[in-house]
Amino acid sequence: MPDRSALELPVGQGERLPLVAYRSEFRQRRAELRDRQSWKFERQQEFEELDDSWEAFCRGHWEESRRLLGEEREAHLKTAQRDRERGTAFHRVRVVEEPLTPYMQWELHALRVQSEAGKAIRVVTPAALGSLEITGPLPEVVVVGGQVLYQVVYTEAGFLDGAIRFTDAELTKRWESFIKELYEAGEDLLSHFERRVAHLSPPQPPQRKAV
Repeated sequence: MPDRSALELPVGQGERLPLVAYRSEFRQRRAELRDRQSWKFERQQEFEELDDSWEAFCRGHWEESRRLLGEEREAHLKTAQRDRERGTAFHRVRVVEEPLTPYMQWELHALRVQSEAGKAIRVVTPAALGSLEITGPLPEVVVVGGQVLYQVVYTEAGFLDGAIRFTDAELTKRWESFIKELYEAGEDLLSHFERRVAHLSPPQPPQRKAV
């Protein structure tokens, strides 16, 4: 496990990408990858989503929300199959705190569908991060193909707002190794879901922040 200083992301070394530019570049890099894996570290416990299922949940329609998540299964199956053919698996490590926020309970249902479709997702608790968060939570990070690191940026209301791109090879390698280590120690999403989520009552819709 590295120390916190090894994972610091110096803003001056990165390039801020607005949302549209980040999405375009991310998709292009992923499309061009061959035989290289990617790694995502997800830390925050509350977000806002531009998603039909999320909107249904926020309106208090839990069963509709779950149905809409199920309708995304075919798209996830195609993505997972494409990644297997190209050798470009996308691994996700999801930090999960308890008690679950309404968002996290919804997201774990979403991740269950993705995991059942063949996507590589594992769960860790904050305890797995040891002393790394003494000074505050770690950032949300994606490493694409070992080539570039994105610190994902969100608005105060919790909406995706782009990213900061870092291309320093050593920094990218340290983060990739860190996420891999967490992934190897983590619990399979489906196992975690059955143990900790499947039996829960429907969550209350979240109190949404002003945009």
